[in-house]
Amino acid sequence: MRIPPRVLTVAGSDSGGGAGIQADLKTMLALGTHGMSVLTAVTAQNSLGVQGAWELPAEAVRAQFRSVVDDIGVQAVKTGMLSSAQLVETVAELLAELTVPVVVDPVGVSKHGDALLAASALDAVRGKLLPTATVATPNLDEVAQLTGVRVQEEADMRRAAAAVLEFGPRWALIKGGHLPAAEGGGPGGAGGTAVDLLTDGTEEHWLRAPRHDNRHTHGTGCTLASALAARLAKGDTVPQAAAAAKEYVTGAVAAGFRLGAGIGPVDHGWRLRDGR
Repeated sequence: MRIPPRVLTVAGSDSGGGAGIQADLKTMLALGTHGMSVLTAVTAQNSLGVQGAWELPAEAVRAQFRSVVDDIGVQAVKTGMLSSAQLVETVAELLAELTVPVVVDPVGVSKHGDALLAASALDAVRGKLLPTATVATPNLDEVAQLTGVRVQEEADMRRAAAAVLEFGPRWALIKGGHLPAAEGGGPGGAGGTAVDLLTDGTEEHWLRAPRHDNRHTHGTGCTLASALAARLAKGDTVPQAAAAAKEYVTGAVAAGFRLGAGIGPVDHGWRLRDGR
Protein backbone atom coordinates (compact mmCIF):
# COMPACT_ATOMS: atom_id res chain seq x y z
CA MET A 1 0.00 0.00 0.00
CA ARG A 2 1.49 3.31 -1.08
CA ILE A 3 1.09 6.11 1.48
CA PRO A 4 1.12 9.60 -0.06
CA PRO A 5 3.31 12.31 1.45
CA ARG A 6 1.58 13.96 4.43
CA VAL A 7 1.21 17.73 4.59
CA LEU A 8 -0.29 19.72 7.45
CA THR A 9 -1.95 23.12 7.08
CA VAL A 10 -2.35 25.37 10.12
CA ALA A 11 -4.79 28.06 9.02
CA GLY A 12 -8.28 29.53 9.14
CA SER A 13 -11.41 28.31 7.39
CA ASP A 14 -13.01 30.02 4.38
CA SER A 15 -16.70 29.13 4.26
CA GLY A 16 -16.78 30.10 0.57
CA GLY A 17 -14.19 27.41 -0.22
CA GLY A 18 -11.76 29.57 -2.18
CA ALA A 19 -8.99 30.23 0.33
CA GLY A 20 -7.79 29.11 3.76
CA ILE A 21 -7.99 25.51 4.91
CA GLN A 22 -10.31 24.62 2.03
CA ALA A 23 -7.90 25.88 -0.63
CA ASP A 24 -4.97 24.23 1.12
CA LEU A 25 -6.55 20.79 1.22
CA LYS A 26 -7.72 20.99 -2.40
CA THR A 27 -4.22 21.97 -3.50
CA MET A 28 -2.58 19.20 -1.51
CA LEU A 29 -4.91 16.61 -3.04
CA ALA A 30 -4.37 17.97 -6.55
CA LEU A 31 -0.61 17.59 -6.09
CA GLY A 32 -0.77 14.00 -4.88
CA THR A 33 -0.34 14.46 -1.15
CA HIS A 34 -2.48 13.74 1.91
CA GLY A 35 -3.60 17.00 3.48
CA MET A 36 -4.34 17.37 7.19
CA SER A 37 -5.47 20.43 9.10
CA VAL A 38 -5.18 22.44 12.29
CA LEU A 39 -7.98 24.99 12.32
CA THR A 40 -7.05 28.35 13.88
CA ALA A 41 -10.16 30.39 13.13
CA VAL A 42 -13.58 30.17 11.50
CA THR A 43 -14.67 32.86 9.07
CA ALA A 44 -18.02 33.71 7.55
CA GLN A 45 -16.76 34.52 4.06
CA ASN A 46 -18.02 34.65 0.50
CA SER A 47 -17.13 36.25 -2.84
CA LEU A 48 -17.82 39.72 -1.41
CA GLY A 49 -15.58 39.56 1.65
CA VAL A 50 -15.33 38.43 5.25
CA GLN A 51 -18.49 39.01 7.25
CA GLY A 52 -17.17 37.60 10.52
CA ALA A 53 -14.21 35.78 12.10
CA TRP A 54 -13.92 33.74 15.30
CA GLU A 55 -10.53 32.68 16.64
CA LEU A 56 -10.14 29.25 18.23
CA PRO A 57 -8.54 28.92 21.68
CA ALA A 58 -4.82 28.21 21.78
CA GLU A 59 -5.45 24.91 23.56
CA ALA A 60 -7.67 23.77 20.67
CA VAL A 61 -4.94 24.61 18.16
CA ARG A 62 -2.33 22.82 20.26
CA ALA A 63 -4.52 19.73 20.67
CA GLN A 64 -5.20 19.46 16.92
CA PHE A 65 -1.49 19.75 16.17
CA ARG A 66 -0.51 17.11 18.73
CA SER A 67 -3.22 14.72 17.48
CA VAL A 68 -1.89 14.82 13.92
CA VAL A 69 1.86 15.05 14.50
CA ASP A 70 2.12 12.52 17.32
CA ASP A 71 0.11 9.79 15.58
CA ILE A 72 0.22 10.34 11.82
CA GLY A 73 3.35 12.42 11.39
CA VAL A 74 4.02 15.10 8.78
CA GLN A 75 6.51 15.66 5.98
CA ALA A 76 5.84 19.37 5.51
CA VAL A 77 3.77 22.09 7.19
CA LYS A 78 2.14 25.24 5.83
CA THR A 79 0.82 28.07 7.99
CA GLY A 80 -1.77 30.66 7.00
CA MET A 81 -4.19 32.80 9.02
CA LEU A 82 -3.11 32.89 12.67
CA SER A 83 -4.99 36.07 13.65
CA SER A 84 -3.52 36.90 17.10
CA ALA A 85 -0.20 37.12 18.91
CA GLN A 86 -1.21 34.24 21.18
CA LEU A 87 -1.89 31.92 18.25
CA VAL A 88 1.26 33.01 16.42
CA GLU A 89 3.33 32.23 19.51
CA THR A 90 1.56 28.92 20.09
CA VAL A 91 2.11 27.76 16.51
CA ALA A 92 5.73 28.96 16.45
CA GLU A 93 6.43 26.95 19.61
CA LEU A 94 4.92 23.82 18.05
CA LEU A 95 6.79 24.26 14.76
CA ALA A 96 10.11 24.67 16.56
CA GLU A 97 9.88 20.98 17.55
CA LEU A 98 9.79 19.79 13.94
CA THR A 99 12.59 18.99 11.52
CA VAL A 100 10.45 18.99 8.35
CA PRO A 101 10.09 21.87 5.85
CA VAL A 102 7.80 24.69 7.00
CA VAL A 103 6.18 27.19 4.63
CA VAL A 104 4.98 30.35 6.38
CA ASP A 105 2.41 32.42 4.51
CA PRO A 106 2.20 35.53 6.75
CA VAL A 107 -1.43 36.27 5.99
CA GLY A 108 -2.35 39.84 6.90
CA VAL A 109 -5.45 40.72 4.90
CA SER A 110 -7.94 38.90 2.70
CA LYS A 111 -8.29 39.37 -1.06
CA HIS A 112 -11.07 41.86 -0.25
CA GLY A 113 -8.97 43.89 2.18
CA ASP A 114 -10.35 42.44 5.42
CA ALA A 115 -7.84 42.25 8.28
CA LEU A 116 -6.93 38.65 9.21
CA LEU A 117 -4.02 39.40 11.56
CA ALA A 118 -4.11 41.73 14.57
CA ALA A 119 -1.56 44.56 14.45
CA SER A 120 -0.41 43.41 17.89
CA ALA A 121 0.66 40.07 16.38
CA LEU A 122 3.23 41.50 13.96
CA ASP A 123 6.12 41.38 16.44
CA ALA A 124 5.36 37.71 17.15
CA VAL A 125 5.34 36.95 13.41
CA ARG A 126 8.69 38.69 12.98
CA GLY A 127 10.41 37.37 16.09
CA LYS A 128 8.93 33.90 16.57
CA LEU A 129 7.14 32.58 13.49
CA LEU A 130 9.43 33.61 10.63
CA PRO A 131 12.53 32.05 12.25
CA THR A 132 10.80 28.64 12.01
CA ALA A 133 10.23 28.96 8.24
CA THR A 134 12.03 27.06 5.55
CA VAL A 135 10.30 29.45 3.14
CA ALA A 136 8.31 32.61 3.87
CA THR A 137 5.88 33.65 1.12
CA PRO A 138 4.72 37.26 1.68
CA ASN A 139 2.98 39.30 -0.98
CA LEU A 140 3.95 42.94 -1.42
CA ASP A 141 1.39 44.25 1.08
CA GLU A 142 2.62 41.76 3.68
CA VAL A 143 6.24 42.74 2.99
CA ALA A 144 5.33 46.37 3.70
CA GLN A 145 3.40 45.39 6.84
CA LEU A 146 6.27 43.30 8.22
CA THR A 147 9.33 45.26 7.10
CA GLY A 148 8.26 48.74 6.01
CA VAL A 149 9.78 48.12 2.56
CA ARG A 150 7.43 49.23 -0.22
CA VAL A 151 7.99 47.58 -3.59
CA GLN A 152 7.19 49.84 -6.53
CA GLU A 153 9.06 47.96 -9.24
CA GLU A 154 10.79 44.65 -9.84
CA ALA A 155 14.18 45.97 -8.77
CA ASP A 156 12.81 46.67 -5.27
CA MET A 157 12.08 42.98 -4.71
CA ARG A 158 15.70 42.25 -3.79
CA ARG A 159 15.53 44.80 -0.98
CA ALA A 160 12.21 43.34 0.16
CA ALA A 161 13.64 39.81 0.25
CA ALA A 162 16.68 40.95 2.22
CA ALA A 163 14.43 42.62 4.79
CA VAL A 164 12.32 39.47 5.20
CA LEU A 165 15.39 37.22 5.47
CA GLU A 166 16.63 39.31 8.38
CA PHE A 167 13.82 37.80 10.47
CA GLY A 168 15.25 34.29 10.05
CA PRO A 169 13.52 32.24 7.33
CA ARG A 170 15.96 30.22 5.24
CA TRP A 171 14.34 31.36 1.99
CA ALA A 172 12.04 34.22 1.05
CA LEU A 173 9.60 33.99 -1.86
CA ILE A 174 8.48 37.55 -2.60
CA LYS A 175 5.27 37.43 -4.62
CA GLY A 176 5.11 40.19 -7.21
CA GLY A 177 1.59 39.61 -8.45
CA HIS A 178 0.49 43.03 -7.14
CA LEU A 179 3.07 44.88 -9.22
CA PRO A 180 1.46 46.89 -12.02
CA ALA A 181 2.06 45.49 -15.50
CA ALA A 182 4.33 47.69 -17.56
CA GLU A 183 3.99 48.32 -21.25
CA GLY A 184 6.57 47.27 -23.79
CA GLY A 185 8.91 45.38 -21.48
CA GLY A 186 10.56 46.40 -18.23
CA PRO A 187 10.01 45.85 -14.52
CA GLY A 188 6.91 44.87 -12.62
CA GLY A 189 5.11 42.21 -14.59
CA ALA A 190 6.32 43.68 -17.84
CA GLY A 191 5.16 42.22 -21.10
CA GLY A 192 2.19 40.58 -19.40
CA THR A 193 4.21 38.52 -16.92
CA ALA A 194 3.84 38.02 -13.17
CA VAL A 195 7.20 37.77 -11.43
CA ASP A 196 8.20 36.36 -8.03
CA LEU A 197 11.65 36.34 -6.45
CA LEU A 198 12.94 33.33 -4.50
CA THR A 199 16.21 33.81 -2.65
CA ASP A 200 18.15 32.63 0.38
CA GLY A 201 20.37 35.70 0.26
CA THR A 202 22.90 33.98 -1.98
CA GLU A 203 20.99 32.18 -4.72
CA GLU A 204 18.37 34.06 -6.73
CA HIS A 205 15.58 32.52 -8.75
CA TRP A 206 13.23 34.79 -10.71
CA LEU A 207 9.98 32.98 -11.38
CA ARG A 208 8.00 34.37 -14.31
CA ALA A 209 4.67 33.30 -15.77
CA PRO A 210 2.01 34.83 -18.01
CA ARG A 211 -0.26 37.33 -16.29
CA HIS A 212 -3.83 36.24 -16.99
CA ASP A 213 -6.65 38.74 -17.42
CA ASN A 214 -8.95 37.13 -14.87
CA ARG A 215 -10.33 38.91 -11.80
CA HIS A 216 -11.30 35.63 -10.12
CA THR A 217 -8.12 35.13 -8.09
CA HIS A 218 -9.37 34.48 -4.57
CA GLY A 219 -7.02 32.08 -2.77
CA THR A 220 -3.85 32.60 -4.81
CA GLY A 221 -1.59 33.08 -1.78
CA CYS A 222 -2.92 30.09 0.13
CA THR A 223 -2.73 27.97 -3.00
CA LEU A 224 0.88 28.89 -3.81
CA ALA A 225 2.09 28.25 -0.26
CA SER A 226 0.24 24.92 -0.08
CA ALA A 227 1.60 23.83 -3.45
CA LEU A 228 5.10 24.70 -2.26
CA ALA A 229 4.63 22.65 0.92
CA ALA A 230 3.23 19.71 -1.06
CA ARG A 231 6.21 19.66 -3.40
CA LEU A 232 8.65 19.93 -0.48
CA ALA A 233 6.91 16.94 1.15
CA LYS A 234 7.51 15.02 -2.08
CA GLY A 235 11.25 15.67 -1.83
CA ASP A 236 11.81 18.67 -4.09
CA THR A 237 14.49 21.21 -3.28
CA VAL A 238 13.15 24.67 -2.45
CA PRO A 239 13.88 26.06 -5.96
CA GLN A 240 12.28 23.00 -7.59
CA ALA A 241 9.23 23.24 -5.32
CA ALA A 242 8.82 26.96 -5.94
CA ALA A 243 8.97 26.55 -9.71
CA ALA A 244 6.40 23.73 -9.61
CA ALA A 245 4.13 25.71 -7.28
CA LYS A 246 4.32 28.74 -9.55
CA GLU A 247 3.32 26.62 -12.56
CA TYR A 248 0.39 25.09 -10.66
CA VAL A 249 -0.98 28.39 -9.33
CA THR A 250 -0.61 30.05 -12.75
CA GLY A 251 -2.86 27.38 -14.23
CA ALA A 252 -5.29 27.75 -11.33
CA VAL A 253 -5.49 31.53 -11.86
CA ALA A 254 -6.04 31.10 -15.60
CA ALA A 255 -8.97 28.78 -14.85
CA GLY A 256 -10.43 30.88 -12.01
CA PHE A 257 -14.20 31.12 -12.20
CA ARG A 258 -17.06 33.35 -11.09
CA LEU A 259 -18.93 32.51 -7.89
CA GLY A 260 -21.47 34.81 -6.28
CA ALA A 261 -21.47 38.53 -6.96
CA GLY A 262 -17.82 39.29 -6.20
CA ILE A 263 -14.37 37.78 -6.72
CA GLY A 264 -14.40 34.07 -7.52
CA PRO A 265 -11.73 31.51 -6.63
CA VAL A 266 -8.85 30.08 -8.56
CA ASP A 267 -9.56 26.58 -9.86
CA HIS A 268 -7.66 24.07 -7.74
CA GLY A 269 -8.80 21.22 -9.96
CA TRP A 270 -7.74 22.78 -13.27
CA ARG A 271 -5.44 19.89 -14.13
CA LEU A 272 -8.27 17.39 -13.71
CA ARG A 273 -10.47 19.38 -16.06
CA ASP A 274 -7.54 20.07 -18.37
CA GLY A 275 -6.83 16.36 -18.70
CA ARG A 276 -3.40 16.72 -17.07
